[in-house]
Amino acid sequence: MEKELLAVLDFGGQYNQLIARRVRDEGVYAEIYRSDIDLEKLRERRPKGIIFTGGPQSVYREESQHIDPRIFDMGIPILGFCYGAQLIAYELGGEVKKAPISEYGRTELSIDRSAGLFREVSERTSVWMSHTDYIARAPEGFSITGSTENCPIAAMEDEKRGIYALQFHPEVQHSAEGRKMIHAFLYDICHFRGDWRMDSFVSDQIEAIREKVGGGKVLLALSGGVDSSVAATLLSKAIGKQLSCVFVDHGLLRKYEGDEVEAVFGPTGKYDLNFIRVNAGPLYLEKLKGVEEPEQKRRIIGEQFIRIFEQEAKKIGAVDFLAQGTIYADVVESGLGNGAVIKSHHNVGGLPKNIEFRGIIEPLRDLFKDEVRRVGLELGLPESLVYRQPFPGPGLGVRIIGEVTEEKLRIVRDADFIYREEIKKAGLERKISQYFAALSNMRSVGVMGDFRTYDYAVVLRAVETDDFMSAECSNIPFEILQRIMNRIVNEVKGVNRVLYDLSSKPPGTIELE
Repeated sequence: MEKELLAVLDFGGQYNQLIARRVRDEGVYAEIYRSDIDLEKLRERRPKGIIFTGGPQSVYREESQHIDPRIFDMGIPILGFCYGAQLIAYELGGEVKKAPISEYGRTELSIDRSAGLFREVSERTSVWMSHTDYIARAPEGFSITGSTENCPIAAMEDEKRGIYALQFHPEVQHSAEGRKMIHAFLYDICHFRGDWRMDSFVSDQIEAIREKVGGGKVLLALSGGVDSSVAATLLSKAIGKQLSCVFVDHGLLRKYEGDEVEAVFGPTGKYDLNFIRVNAGPLYLEKLKGVEEPEQKRRIIGEQFIRIFEQEAKKIGAVDFLAQGTIYADVVESGLGNGAVIKSHHNVGGLPKNIEFRGIIEPLRDLFKDEVRRVGLELGLPESLVYRQPFPGPGLGVRIIGEVTEEKLRIVRDADFIYREEIKKAGLERKISQYFAALSNMRSVGVMGDFRTYDYAVVLRAVETDDFMSAECSNIPFEILQRIMNRIVNEVKGVNRVLYDLSSKPPGTIELE
């Protein structure tokens, strides 16, 4: 049976991934496309519904992103959020103006409960607004279904044509009943079956891998993180000894992590695969000497990563495919759609063009992080591995602000180990979505004993999130933070200050680089 699809058209909104993630939470497969996608190509994908994302522009400006108006005649239900709602109004003959009063943050919405999206929603509900323009006049054929104190057309619909518009963001957690609205669009309006499940994904992927690989050999980039570990297990189930896993220890790993990866996947582990460990720490330090800009560091690390793989492939003989644990968030953050490049990933944007393999296998490319974890559990991986703390491909190289040196690596590695140890002791290991120590490039005066110091500041980061698209700072009890601080400044040479990062995502990212 063909997989159902919800198409998300990206107009540069910060929540485009989150929209796709929310749709998948409802059991419907969603993909993100550029807003200027050719309509014939879109039609070939046979989506049962389309969502327009938000965006930072004004629809009435010529340079802004627009849409081929023929999309409204395709007979596919359309739902627009924020800029997407304004675009619907503008393209269909309504009027969009600069708002006399901008709205940002939680706002009380009054709705018409007879409207298609709102039948299960309270008459007054809290939603998240983020706009400086507003819909001043609805297009002909639309009825107004929701309003706020400062936004008279906060929701509108043309039920006959299946076109719906919301000035707010139902996809974010701050919109109290946003998921009900998305659910209504998917099931009451688009009539999805809800066939997106991880058990069917596993069986489909195993079959697809076998078909693609045939009798060929596959080389996998194995880091020991959840993404590459799940990819290794999935590939192993599909092709067995045709798989070789190369673990590149770039010297940028957390404390003891290299040996832990080898213990799990190496000769003494339970997995039936060919395991090769490459100790490349000195090479990476040499390549990173004098480099401070984080995007440049990512690309250098990515380039070396692939070159080492090519060398190892030559050593083991003919290898047909390179496999990677790329996930959907990597793809989108590296510039899919019309969104800006947030950060490149060594397995996406940093790949050299002259890669020496027949093709790439990325069995997890369509999955978000929590979907990867569900696949891992479905495959029988232990929870300790499935819920391992996320770790970026470039490792500590991007958790060190400025140049990467051996001394800085020692500092951040030891500080991070203490942090993770204390969090585990406090029983918070599974309650915090992601936590780690990073090293700032700031040095300041301190006093330890009777001596003046001039040392670095370590930054502790901890966030809570259910999707990794947005995140809030974790409220770690002060006494635990104080205990961590005391241990770091006393046990880690070269540190005299410990800072706690309170930033949310957005405006920050989860990583600190």
